Amino acid sequence: QEQLVESGGGSVQTGDSLQLSCAASGRIFSSYRMAWFRQAPGNEREFVAGIPESGTRTYYTDSVKGRFTISRDNVKNMLYLQMNSLTPEDTAIYYCAAGAGGDSPDGYDYWGQGTQVTVSS
Repeated sequence: QEQLVESGGGSVQTGDSLQLSCAASGRIFSSYRMAWFRQAPGNEREFVAGIPESGTRTYYTDSVKGRFTISRDNVKNMLYLQMNSLTPEDTAIYYCAAGAGGDSPDGYDYWGQGTQVTVSS
């Protein structure tokens, strides 16, 4: 079974950057579409960014376009999310996910435990 472990979260100030990492184990990482989701208190889990198996295209929710970059390394079985120009609205628990893809959590079968990102003004 695929196992996903996120790291890299933390507490930062507005305008700072963070890079999240997700280490994958188990079945072949390169066979899955990968994504980052986030969930703020009282909100539903929302799609942040996605990347197909090949890594040749990337997808972002509008609020992070131009600030976040998703990437993957199929040799190291790693997924990344580079987050720049962070704002308090980015505060949430961030999850990496693996599965068939799309912008709905229903499209993903495997989830990490989440990593907290807190941005203060």
